[in-house]
Parts: sequence; C-alpha cells; structure tokens
Amino acid sequence: MYFDETTITVHSGNGGNGAVHFRREKYVSHGGPDGGDGGRGGDVILEVRSTLNTLLPFSRKREFVAENGWPGAGRRMHGKSASALIVGVPPGTVVRDADTGNLIGDLTEPGQRLIVARGGRGGRGNTHFASSRNQAPHIADKGAPGEAHRLRLELKLIADIGVVGVPNAGKSTFLSAVTAARPKIAPYPFTTLQPNLGVAEAGDQTLVVADIPGLIEGAHHGAGLGFEFLRHIQRTRVLIHLLDGAGTDPLADFSQINSELALFDEHLAHKPQIVAMNKIDLPEAQTRWSQVKAELEKRGYPVLAISALTHQGTRELLFLAAQKLAEAPPPPAVEEMPVYRAPADEADFSITREADGGYRVTGAKIERAAKMTYWEYEEAVARFQKILEALGIYQALVEAGIQEGETVYIGEYELEWKD
Repeated sequence: MYFDETTITVHSGNGGNGAVHFRREKYVSHGGPDGGDGGRGGDVILEVRSTLNTLLPFSRKREFVAENGWPGAGRRMHGKSASALIVGVPPGTVVRDADTGNLIGDLTEPGQRLIVARGGRGGRGNTHFASSRNQAPHIADKGAPGEAHRLRLELKLIADIGVVGVPNAGKSTFLSAVTAARPKIAPYPFTTLQPNLGVAEAGDQTLVVADIPGLIEGAHHGAGLGFEFLRHIQRTRVLIHLLDGAGTDPLADFSQINSELALFDEHLAHKPQIVAMNKIDLPEAQTRWSQVKAELEKRGYPVLAISALTHQGTRELLFLAAQKLAEAPPPPAVEEMPVYRAPADEADFSITREADGGYRVTGAKIERAAKMTYWEYEEAVARFQKILEALGIYQALVEAGIQEGETVYIGEYELEWKD
C-alpha cells in the first residue's frame, strides 16, 4: 500500500508550574520566597529520515503529544524541561496547515528539521515576584500551555527523471528495463496504481527515475488517478514523455498529457521534456513513426523511437535524459523552514454576549494569562486584574455595559464581575 497523504494532530508540552514556597530552616524565622521555576514543555519536531519512503506509519498513529515540563519546587529547584518529540517523515514531505491550507514547510534533505509546535514556557516561581514592598509574595505563574495544530502531510517523490504518458503507454516496462525496479506490468490500463522509483546508471551518472501512473483527460481536476499523483511530477527536473505507439492517436495523447500538466502546475510546462514513442517493434507504430517524429521535432522536442519490451533504444533514451539533466537548471533552494508563529498581535481580543447574559472574552494573550494564573491566591488574581486593565479589556467590558455580579468567560474560566 502506498500512502502519500494524511492528516495528523500535534500537541506540544505544557510548561511546568512555578512554585509558591518559602524557605524553612531552623533559627530562620523569615526565610523569604524560594519557589523554583517550571521547566519548558517539549516541542514537536518533524525530521526527514532517508529510511522512510512513504507516509504509511501515519496510518496507524495520527496524534503526537510531547511531554510537559516538570514543576518547580522549594529551595529554588527548577523543574526539568521536557525533551522534544521527534517525528520522522520521508524526504519530499510537504507540511500544510490542515485548516487553512497554508504552507508550513517543505522537507527534502535527510536530517532536515521543522518545529511544528513549540512547547509552553515554564511558569515563574514566587522568587521572581519579591520586592521591597512585598517580601513574601504568594504568587507564581503556571506553565504556559503548549500548542495544538492539525497538519496535512503530502509526499512528493524526489526523482531526477519523471516518466509520464497515457495509461498503458509502457512506463512501468521502461522503468523495469533501465533500473532494478520491478513494478507490476500487465497489458491493460491503470496497472500502476502507485508511483514507482528506480535507480539507473548512465555512464558514471546515477539517476533516480520515477514511473508516474497514467494520466487521463481531466486529471488536474482529480479524474482517474488525478492530482493524487500529478504532484509527484513537480519535483522531477526532466520529463520523459512516453507515447503509446499502438494507440489510436499518439499526437493527440501527447497534447492531452501536456495540457493536464500545465493546468495542474504551469511550471511543469517549462520542464525539459524528451518524447519517446514506445512499442516501435509493432507494425502499427512503425507505420506512424515518421509522421509523429516530424510533427514533434517541428515543435522543438527531441524525439526517439524505443521498445521498452525488447530494450530497443532504451539506453540511448536514458543517456539523452542524463544529458538533459546535466543541462537543466539546479533545483530551487529550499526556503528556510518556517515555524508556527503567534498571530500578528496577541493582545487583540473580542467580547461577545453569551446566551445566559454573560460576556465572553477571547484573545490569545488573555486566554493564556488565565491558564497561567493561580486562582487560589489573591495576589495572583489581583495581578490578573491588572492584565485586564493593561490590555484594555476592563474598559471594554465597562463600555459594553457589564453589571455587578455578571459572569465573564475567559477560556475555560468563569469569573464574577465586581466593580
């Protein structure tokens, strides 16, 4: 089973809670605060592993959760930070946000890493809140919550040469003729239901050749095998376009396939392309060969006649592909791996009226502050109220008409409003 697209969920670890603790020693009546900080939660990182060539492992496991940071303790003992959770992916994996479709990263090189969820920072212990006016603070931070994201992983094969053509053009037979790959071969369309990779040698040059399943009209809309496999052509640097010499109209097939490629991705139309009419050992192919050759050469394409079954012309085709590959521009440099970033302004918030008459406040910064507050300590609650004022939420609630005793919802917390 070939598995080249999946959706997974990643959760980074929460930060450990900071400690509220005071020094306790014999003969020391006022030891002062000594609560340690919490450790950082673990990141979730995707790492390219050359030993993988499919996304099949993700069919069995789709949720990945990193460990939480350890809480702080007394005597200024800081909690241990959690290790990152490393998730292996095959080379050629494209990572997108499953909800928005935005590109997050393109992983192509072995060892390349992409942080897809950052762990929450550890909470501060009460030693950070001591001052000349408050030498015994009963306040600390809880650890910041980790991130949760849904990701769509798409695998695009990384190959030097892509072999394209209509169903039953002989792509798998050609691959088996020039490489050690042994794809399924049969005399009916759509024998190949998954891409196949093979390694070929052209002199002292080693080529990775991909046999892309047959394309039909409307493939760019998903017809037939459609875009499930069209994306595998995007990374190839040179295309070998195999024509079915025994087909009804090889020239019409040629135009149809190129149209499908261009409609799927306009850049595919500009890739170096070698055309080879297969099955030249058959009489009907020999009859139309001169017409096909003349027409395609007039369009500027190098054209060869081959028989993948008898190996006639296959080495010459492979060496020409190697030459075109050497002349082709280098693949574009992979952009620096982006990381999930917070919204442009985390301080933004909105206030909506709930069905029960309460007010719900939503916003990244205020919701995170609520999760990091020790509600059992009055000093922590007072600090949270100052955050409400600093972000303008207090004034906004007043302007919205909130009254004494009404409920304010922030994340999972319910607060009673008091003037």
